[in-house]
Amino acid sequence: MNLKKFLLLASSLLFAPFQLLIAGAAHAEAPNVVVSIKPIHSLVASIMQGVGKPSLIVEGAASPHTYSMKPSNASALEQANIVFWVGHGLEAFLEKPLETLGSDAKIVELDDAPGLEKLKFREGGAFEAHDDGDEHAHGAEDAHSGEEAHHHDEGEYDMHLWLDPANARAMAAEIEKTLAEADSGNAATYKANLEALNGRLDKLDKTIEETVTPIKDKPFIVFHDAYQYFEHRYHVKVAGSITVSPETMPGAQRLSEIHAKIEELGATCVFAEPQFEPKLVNVVLEGTQAKSGTLDPEAGTLDAGPELYFQMMESIGASLKSCLSSGS
Repeated sequence: MNLKKFLLLASSLLFAPFQLLIAGAAHAEAPNVVVSIKPIHSLVASIMQGVGKPSLIVEGAASPHTYSMKPSNASALEQANIVFWVGHGLEAFLEKPLETLGSDAKIVELDDAPGLEKLKFREGGAFEAHDDGDEHAHGAEDAHSGEEAHHHDEGEYDMHLWLDPANARAMAAEIEKTLAEADSGNAATYKANLEALNGRLDKLDKTIEETVTPIKDKPFIVFHDAYQYFEHRYHVKVAGSITVSPETMPGAQRLSEIHAKIEELGATCVFAEPQFEPKLVNVVLEGTQAKSGTLDPEAGTLDAGPELYFQMMESIGASLKSCLSSGS
């Protein structure tokens, strides 16, 4: 072997360990991230694009209101580095598992994210009938008027926070911060993805505003009171809900009250949800001129991933416009 070849071989052997270190850093494994529900999973997936894919607990058409943990969910939590969930008021099924299975993971409760606007539960009238006889006016103009819902199992605040793109921005910022702190090697990617996501959320906000503007004055009934944030953001006119909480099905008296409310207000549409029994909607529609539609606030019919949040929000706006326009 001549001197030149010897020096080349020695050089390659000397720098090989450093090249392996660099390659290893470039392909460092992303943190193992688990997310509770589809809308939040979509935000996390957007921020993790190019780095990794988060796991999802409540898959398919299941609802966090009625979900039961599976063995695969337990396994995912045991292996998680980070867990994102909305909080105690929504995914009650996760409370105990997170205390045990997810004890080694960083648990991020997104209802604590800085910058969120939180609305208290509504009660009284068409939103909840209580024995104390309290009555409160309802509609977009008084979304804040409900007093503290001490009878409600989900806590003080309405937890469907993601149905306002401004809240989605606040949660996305907390998600990006958490990921960057846990995985500094990919912090630049997380930051760039957050900036791109915020741009898309701004466009989404304008699109929905344009979609629902023609039908803002038309009252409608929803299956459960999940839409307060959407209503508050876009000033659509939710007149009431068939049930306040999907865990508790309404009785005959409540169905009768909603039926009367449809007649009284001239509500043009009653909206079902794909996760719950549609027969109740047919009961309250019977004998009225109102039409039926479907809203999917938890994205049960959509495929999980970065696009889901946008598809879900645009679909809510489009479904409202379609049903309420045809009911005019």
